[in-house]
Amino acid sequence: MTTEVRSLREFKMPDVGEGLTEAEILTWYVKAGDEVTDGQIVCEVETAKAAVELPIPFNGRVEQIFFPAGTTVDVGTAIISVAVGEGAAPAEAPVAAAPAAEEAVPERREVLVGYGPRTGGTQRRARRTTVVAPANSVEVPAPSYYAPPQPAPAPVAVAADVPATAERPLAKPPVRKLAKDLGIDLRAVVPTGPGGVVTREDVHAAAAAALAPAPAEVLAPAPAEAAWAAEALAQAVPAGRGDVRVPIKGVRKATAQAMVASAFTAPHVTEFVQVDVTRTMKLVRRLKESGDLGAGVRVSPLLLVAKALLTAVRRHPEVNAAWDEAAQEIVVKGQVNLGIAAATPRGLIVPNIKDAGSQTMPQLAVSLGELIDTARQGKTSPADMQGGTITITNVGVFGVDTGTPILNPGEAAILAFGAVRELPWVHKGKVVPRQVTTLALSFDHRLVDGELGSKVLADVAAVLEHPKRLLTWG
Repeated sequence: MTTEVRSLREFKMPDVGEGLTEAEILTWYVKAGDEVTDGQIVCEVETAKAAVELPIPFNGRVEQIFFPAGTTVDVGTAIISVAVGEGAAPAEAPVAAAPAAEEAVPERREVLVGYGPRTGGTQRRARRTTVVAPANSVEVPAPSYYAPPQPAPAPVAVAADVPATAERPLAKPPVRKLAKDLGIDLRAVVPTGPGGVVTREDVHAAAAAALAPAPAEVLAPAPAEAAWAAEALAQAVPAGRGDVRVPIKGVRKATAQAMVASAFTAPHVTEFVQVDVTRTMKLVRRLKESGDLGAGVRVSPLLLVAKALLTAVRRHPEVNAAWDEAAQEIVVKGQVNLGIAAATPRGLIVPNIKDAGSQTMPQLAVSLGELIDTARQGKTSPADMQGGTITITNVGVFGVDTGTPILNPGEAAILAFGAVRELPWVHKGKVVPRQVTTLALSFDHRLVDGELGSKVLADVAAVLEHPKRLLTWG
């Protein structure tokens, strides 16, 4: 009696077409012995620019996973082998690489989710359910495929407001880790993702609800941004004593390299100005209450700062430029791609709004909201982080007055927006409490001289002090 033997095929770490040479494996969604189908997501990886999910390009059974989660792998290196073919060989039968069987498998281009077409739908793993113990115990999560078995934790009390459920909440492993780091019980989180999946934003919202309110004199950060700060603090402070070594890879590694290159290539100059933004803050409140920018559109002080900077750039287009070292020329950009520095659990990224200078206030509000939501969910694509021409970093959400920001490589200027505080201020000849912020503009002195930098910063301040100038200057 003959038995059909499957042939082995290897799936290699693909290249996203952005010149990247390596990626870190964040999570495996399959293990040896699992059956996989063409287009099924088998793992999530993080490149220097974004986190993406990898679909397997053929059907078969997983034979071997070559690298555990947390490993950085070069592009082109095999990361998983799959036995392909119609029939399954017995466990003791040798696996042979039969050329005929190999040729029978159609070839397809290996692409990343979001980076090209693929045939076949994404297959989710079967939903695993767990039986929840009585109210005086907690669910013990299944260990990872590569982690040694861990002893069950001692029973602890479960909060009365966490409903008992017979099913484990649906969430991807990175979201589960985020919830664990923030001390959030996923069973208490209201899911908003497709099919009842808990998203990063859901976890951040749950964490924000538990945070204590910020001091009255400081403009409170947005809930998700406050959650990011809490998560970063939890990750930075070790539970015990002693040194902790944190590998630098992925987004953090790319950011570090870019900042070093920028700091030691472009001669930085930073100027500061304090601004009475009381009128701007009143305008933000009116726009929120009126809904004039559209139903469901997020309105924040950052929106007005962005519009003020775009107005200043329109009045002084030479600041929207780049340095061409090879040609020894200054390239004044034809459109403004406004970058927004975003602190995410995986590190600092700077996605940008394409052609932001041509957008109206409602359009800019929508674009800004989409950019922030995408960054929070970890779905920012490499294309969204390329081509920026000028950047805003909102350090005020962390209660910081201002700083000396380092230029995003290839750009001529970056604006830091500090915390809005109630301070004594001379207004109409009297000392009264006003809402005040500090702006800082760093610029490349090869492209922007002191006069131009000062005019740009002064214009931003003028618009925020009297937002009616958006009508007369815009």
